[in-house]
Amino acid sequence: MAERRMFAKTIIDSDAFLDMPLSTQALYFHLSMRADDDGFINNPRKIQRMIGASGDDLKLLLAKSFLIPFESGIVVIKHWRIHNYIQKDRYKETMYLEEKEQLGIKENKEYTLDKNEVDTQCIHDVYSLETQVRLGKDSIDKDSIDKDIYIPQSDNPEVENPHMENPHMENPHMENVTQLNTNILNTKELNTNILNTDNDIYTTSEKKAVETRHKYGEYKHVMLKDSEYEKLADEYGEPMRDECITFLDEYIEMKGYKAKNHYLCIRKWVANAVKEKQKKQGSSFGNTQSRLSWIDNITM
Repeated sequence: MAERRMFAKTIIDSDAFLDMPLSTQALYFHLSMRADDDGFINNPRKIQRMIGASGDDLKLLLAKSFLIPFESGIVVIKHWRIHNYIQKDRYKETMYLEEKEQLGIKENKEYTLDKNEVDTQCIHDVYSLETQVRLGKDSIDKDSIDKDIYIPQSDNPEVENPHMENPHMENPHMENVTQLNTNILNTKELNTNILNTDNDIYTTSEKKAVETRHKYGEYKHVMLKDSEYEKLADEYGEPMRDECITFLDEYIEMKGYKAKNHYLCIRKWVANAVKEKQKKQGSSFGNTQSRLSWIDNITM
């Protein structure tokens, strides 16, 4: 198994990835580093505990489909083939062949459990069918390149595909279709079971409803969901909402103030503090230092 792994910026720079907590992102990187050459991991919970991540981090990766789970407890990195391309002479096939047989590959190289989305052959043929080209530092002539190019050929050179010549002949793979569909349904049921474990924080119906918090303020300390941001505007008006965000953002920057829910902070005391200060000093708060020393007194 390779010691080095790569990550595609198209995945890790996406909003879906960056909106996740840093602990969830870190867990994704650790899982990817420890995956085998096909992207499979047989101990995701051990890795989660080893790096100090929570069960919620693992569930969020599953909910956002960055991981695909199997009934055996094994998971696979969905975008593995977008991240990594492994040379044929270095590639070592996964030992989890039963799980591998359930997967297909989309046109954009994502793994999928839905065979209707597959644009290429079954996954177990992919590495052997892809063209392998390596250019050495000392030899880049045509002959050296041709040696590393694999071109699949039929056993019978006169017939490329026996089914095309005789479309009525029995397809030896059709007997596996029913079992394959059953495996896909079982795996989708497993997704629901995994998302409902550990205090039932996420369910299948809630996957698309998970709201993420965004950073506000000059120093980006204030974290609010989109719905919370809109509620504050409805309740206080946009100018007052923005003033409260600025106030709390500067207070956190100066004092290191910590709170689990900034939306509640604004409603419980920041808004009142801003209103009281406005009454005493008009619409201007004065300098930041006096503002922060004053708020220290009312939060003691």
